[in-house]
Amino acid sequence: MGKNFKIGLLGIGLENYWSQFDNLKNRLLGYLNILEDKMNMMHPNIINVGLVDSVKKSREAGILFKKEDVSIIFLYVTTYALSSTVIPLIKKVNVPVIILNLSPEISIKYKTFNALKNRKSMTGEWLAYCNSCPVPEISNVFKRLKIPFNEILGVLTNPDDECWNEIQDWIDSAKVAHELFYNNMGLMGHYYGGMLDIYTNLTQVYAQFGGHIQMIEVDELSHLVKKSNSIETNQKIEDFKYEFEINKDCKILDLEKAAKTSVALDKIVEKYSLGSIAYYYKGSGNEQNKNTMSSIILGTSLLTIKGIPVAGEYEVKNCIAMKILSLFGVGGSFTEYYAVDFNDDIVLMGHDGPGHTKIAEGKAKVKPLEVYHGKVGDGLSIEMSVKNGPVTLLSVIESEKGDFEFLVAEGESVSGPILEIGNTNSRYKFKNGAKSFIKNWNSFGPAHHCAIGVGHIHHKIEKLAKILNIKVNYVN
Repeated sequence: MGKNFKIGLLGIGLENYWSQFDNLKNRLLGYLNILEDKMNMMHPNIINVGLVDSVKKSREAGILFKKEDVSIIFLYVTTYALSSTVIPLIKKVNVPVIILNLSPEISIKYKTFNALKNRKSMTGEWLAYCNSCPVPEISNVFKRLKIPFNEILGVLTNPDDECWNEIQDWIDSAKVAHELFYNNMGLMGHYYGGMLDIYTNLTQVYAQFGGHIQMIEVDELSHLVKKSNSIETNQKIEDFKYEFEINKDCKILDLEKAAKTSVALDKIVEKYSLGSIAYYYKGSGNEQNKNTMSSIILGTSLLTIKGIPVAGEYEVKNCIAMKILSLFGVGGSFTEYYAVDFNDDIVLMGHDGPGHTKIAEGKAKVKPLEVYHGKVGDGLSIEMSVKNGPVTLLSVIESEKGDFEFLVAEGESVSGPILEIGNTNSRYKFKNGAKSFIKNWNSFGPAHHCAIGVGHIHHKIEKLAKILNIKVNYVN
């Protein structure tokens, strides 16, 4: 994890008003305090610079936000304010900006307002509701200065207003972008030879997601496996028994091998402060490496459920997709579609290797496999289905232009027969049917893997894409 995720918050107004209209400034500060209190319940680390009403204060606020390393700014428009008041701050900090166009109440009290006999009082009251007035001006200037922004429209004092869900989504998405920026991804081994769709421009990963890529030798993991002691190994076996349902056919020798490798993985993660891993290695001609890589599935599954997703087949792009879903708190399990049940209009999806067992329907099973198909060795594997209910599929695709895009679909995990072959396997139904889903999904040219999470979070991924300046494609 990186530095603490911080949110910048400010209200804007016009300095000239305060001497003209008694109590207007205090009233608007009260609204800002209401906003801060509600946002604090969503995320407690908020840097509130108060009412910015002049270029001087804007510059000072920009310096403070820069010093505090805020990741996103919420710009609350309390009344009319000059666009020149906003620009110094925004240009200084250069992070995503969300304009909060929030009315203090659902409606102006027209009779009460019109009953005011003092024209000055009427104007002061009007200005307290004038939050929408400068938004077109600010939007115009942002566009001309090429400053990306988004707007939330709603009612400050209505707790049921949709605006609060939008604010929460932007906070969640900005936090994911923040964690991606500080994420250390470990790459161990090499690509699966000939699987061209997963070959990835690693420099472009830095460009669009940030983070750091740590190259790790399989030999180092094998060395740590040999150093695992009996106390560590026995504790890890207990962890397996707690988390998984161990099939009676599993050999104790295979469990011990998997436990030693899991212990070694934990040490690798700690040494390099890893937040995600992609791996693949044949281990041909080196018995120790072969044993290490054939006993890795249980340990990598434990890491995945701890928020350190592990992608097989050296799938860097899917490792990023898994990390995103993990950071959103919805899982992120490694998968691919492999067949269609035309009778039930179902897409069958699954994969060998690590599974995110916290999103399993029931307890995940550990089964012995005599062969890892297409790979070297044999050993223990994870079998599970994703919880029945709504799901989100996310793929990070590398376009023909060389940049990254998101591909998203929402569907439903449904009950029914699966192939009980020691892999993750699930049945998915899509709104427009299996045929339409597959043809539309393939039309974007994704790699054949994707990540699965529970719930429908397309709306959050859209916001993350805007923060990262990445195109998002949606398949119904």
